[in-house]
Order: sequence, then C-alpha cells, then structure tokens
Amino acid sequence: MSTHINAKKGDIAPLVLLPGDPLRAKFIAENFLENPVCYNEVRGMLGFTGTYNGKKVSVQGTGMGQPSLSIYVQELFQFYDVEKAIRVGTAGSVSPDVPCRSVVLANGACTDSSLQTSRFGYRHYSPVPDFGLLDTAYHKAEELGIKTIVAPCVSSDRFYEPNQDWKMWANYGCAAIEMEAAELYTLAAEFKRKALAILTISDNIATGDATSAEERQKTFTDMMKLALETITK
Repeated sequence: MSTHINAKKGDIAPLVLLPGDPLRAKFIAENFLENPVCYNEVRGMLGFTGTYNGKKVSVQGTGMGQPSLSIYVQELFQFYDVEKAIRVGTAGSVSPDVPCRSVVLANGACTDSSLQTSRFGYRHYSPVPDFGLLDTAYHKAEELGIKTIVAPCVSSDRFYEPNQDWKMWANYGCAAIEMEAAELYTLAAEFKRKALAILTISDNIATGDATSAEERQKTFTDMMKLALETITK
C-alpha cells in the first residue's frame, strides 16, 4: 500500500485511466469495465479495477489540480508499476472553433505551475504526451467516428483566473485550459512511462457556452470509450 492508495501490488492494472472526479471513475467502472472491484476509498478518491476487451484496466480518481494529481500519479508509477496512463478530463475552450463537447487530444501542455519551477528553476521544460498513445488515439477516434482536435492545452494552477490570460494562450495556438495534464506528462517522462490527456470541452470561455455538472460527470462517454480503446490496443 502507498500513502494515499489503499491497494496491494497486483490490485491495480498496468493500464490506468485518470479522471479528476472520483465519481467519474465510478461511472467509468460501472458502465465500461467488466467485473469492476473498488480497491481504493481513501479520502474519497475512488479507484477501480476490471477488464475491458479482455485486458485488465484500472480507473483512479486524481482530484483537481496538479498537486493532487501529482500525488496519485507518482504513487501509481512508483509503487504500482503502472505503464500507461490516460487522463480523461474536462477543459475550458479558449476558441470559438473548439465548441462544447469537442474532444481534444493534448499534444502538449503549457503551464503556469510552480511545480515546474521547483523542478527546473529558470529552465523551461516542454511537457508532451507519448506519441504512440497520441497516434493510436487519433486513429481510433477516426474508426469510432469521433471528431478530435489535436492541439496544446494549458494546465493552470488557478481555476478562477482574473487576468484573462486565456486570450494570450489562445493567441499562441492552445485549444483549452485544464488543471492536470502538464504534471501527468512530466511525471511520465521522469518515470519513463507513457501518458496522454484526452479532454472533453465542458465550457467555452470565449463564447460563454457551458455544460451542466451532471453532463460532465455522466455523459462525456466518447472520451471514455476512446481512452479505453486506446489504452488497450
């Protein structure tokens, strides 16, 4: 067992989906996995293991923000030998061309996080996903008829950001703002693992369009299906 995950070696699969919301983890387990078993309830951060397409898959909630995700992902990589991890989360679009319910494959993750500063100081690291996972997700989406947008995202430490920095990020080609992908990609690089963030647009900062909390929790199934098909290929 690790500090924050109440599971023994073998309870967690080498393939893991990472929703921020633990209730989304429960939804994925109950609706997509065969014979799911809950292995973690510590701090309400639910984790489940079952099978998908005959392969053992886990789904672990990470909470909101890079510090929270950092704890769970480091423990998964360091103590449970997780090999591939795909974040399945929501994001806010910064462009009218990326409407609500769009699926974004994040081919890079800009960030304002001090986590990167604490690691690299004045240096600027570029967090990117595993190309194999990205390529697989892109072509699996075509097979499934899911339209995707491949673009960088922004992993921000602030949800309520008063300075409208989203306009700057949009000007540099970023599609959306979320709060976790940069740390996931950085930890994957550190531990020599494979990671990808697949994001569904829950609201559009540029237009004011938005989805409901229930919709975000239960109906973004294209993203979930795509992640499972990608990670089990």
